[in-house]
Amino acid sequence: MTAVRLCPQWQIGPDAGGLAADALLALLEAVQDGGGIAQAARALGWSYRHAWGLLRQGEALLGRPLLERGRGRGSRLTDMARRLVWAQARVNARLQPLLESLASEIEADLGRAGRRMPAGPRLHASHGFAVAALRELLLARRFELEWRYRSSLEAVAALAQGDCDLAGFHVPIGEFQAAAAQRYRPWLQPQRHRLVHLAVRTQGLFVASGNPHRIRGLADVARRGLRFVNRPEGSGTRVLTDLLLQREGITPAQLSGHGDTELTHAAVAAYVASGMADVGLGVETAARRFGLHFIPLLKERYFLALSAQALEDQRLRPLLDVLGSAAYRSRVAALPGYDAGQTGRVLRVDEAFG
Repeated sequence: MTAVRLCPQWQIGPDAGGLAADALLALLEAVQDGGGIAQAARALGWSYRHAWGLLRQGEALLGRPLLERGRGRGSRLTDMARRLVWAQARVNARLQPLLESLASEIEADLGRAGRRMPAGPRLHASHGFAVAALRELLLARRFELEWRYRSSLEAVAALAQGDCDLAGFHVPIGEFQAAAAQRYRPWLQPQRHRLVHLAVRTQGLFVASGNPHRIRGLADVARRGLRFVNRPEGSGTRVLTDLLLQREGITPAQLSGHGDTELTHAAVAAYVASGMADVGLGVETAARRFGLHFIPLLKERYFLALSAQALEDQRLRPLLDVLGSAAYRSRVAALPGYDAGQTGRVLRVDEAFG
C-alpha cells in the first residue's frame, strides 16, 4: 500500500517568501513545556544559536516580541506567542481528521490505479478516540482500509446505501437513548445489520481549568450568556446537545454560540482552551488532553455497524480480530472516560436498542 500523509503548513510574512513557521511553532511549544529557550533547543536537538535566530526572525516578521526574558527565571511566552501556540492546536484538532480521511481516499485511489490487490474495506465513522486507536493498530499491521470521517448519521446512511462496509455511530445510554436511536432506525435493519460494540464513553461539558464560572449544566451556560461552541448538524453530539437543551426548556436561540461549530471533540476542546469559547460538549478524553475541567453529564455507547454477511467476509477478518483483541481493549481502557468492558462484542440491532 502506498502511504500518503497530508500536513498543514504555516507561512508567516507579507508574501510567499515569508517564514515557514512549523519550526518556530515547535520552538514556542517547547519553550512552553520546558521553561526556557536553552532547554527548548536541547529538546529539539538544535543549537542555541539556531533557536535564537529563528525566534528573532519570527519576531521581526510579526512585529511583536514572542518571549519575555527574566533574570534567573528563564523565558516565558508572550501573549502573542501563546496565541500562536493555541492557533496551532486548533489547526491540528480541526484539520487532522479531514486530512487523514483525504489521505486514506488518495491511498485507496492509488491502490486501485496500480491494481496491485483488491480494494480494502471502507469505514465511514464519526471521529472518536477509540476509532483513532483502532486505526493506529490496523496501520501498524499494514491492514488496508479506506477511512472516511463523517457524522454518525451520514455514516449509517452510507452503509445502508452500500457506500461503505462499516459505519461508526454513537448513542447515549438512559433517558435519551430511544430518541437518539430513532434517528438511525431508517438505515439499520434488524435482520440485515449487526453492531460491534467499541466502547462506552463519558460525555460532558468542557470549561476552563478550575471551572471559574461554576458551571453545572447547560442551564447555567444559557442563563449567564456564556459562549458555547457546538458540533455540526448530523453529528451524534449535536443531537445530544439539542436533547439536553430540550430537557432544560432552552431554545437554541438562548444559547450563545449554538451555531458556532467545530468538527471534532478535540477541536471543541482546543477552542475552549484557547479562550475563544467558555463551554463546549464532548468526551472526557479531549478535555483531559487540553487541560480543561470536565463536568460529566452522561455515558454513551459507540458502535460499528455492518451487514450480517460481512461478519463472514474474509476481507474483514483481520479488522474483526483486532476489535476483539486484548491489545485493542487495553488501548480503549487507557483512554480517560472510556470503558472497554464490552469492546468487540457483536450485537443484533434489537439487542442493542430493544
